[in-house]
Amino acid sequence: MNGPLEWIAAIGTMIAAGMIAADLGRKATGWGFVLFCVVAITWVVSGLIENAMPIAAMNAILLLINAWGVWQYLLSPKNRKKIEKLEELEEEAEAEVEAEER
Repeated sequence: MNGPLEWIAAIGTMIAAGMIAADLGRKATGWGFVLFCVVAITWVVSGLIENAMPIAAMNAILLLINAWGVWQYLLSPKNRKKIEKLEELEEEAEAEVEAEER
């Protein structure tokens, strides 16, 4: 398990984890979950090709968990409305802070 497929999956996993850990906002976190889904699929394929069933099984479950993250952060209509409202409030707060600093 040291081929290009595994390297792509490993690097993608690190980038996705960094995107989520950086807490750059709900959209960036959602896209981090999308990347996690892509690399989980890559790990499943790699595990099946290399007969590494624990890797394939673990990433199949992680794919489901990360797909739920995509739903929560990017697709859920309820959460999308929350995001829009939070972004409006964030803009107002930033304007207030800038006004206070002057």
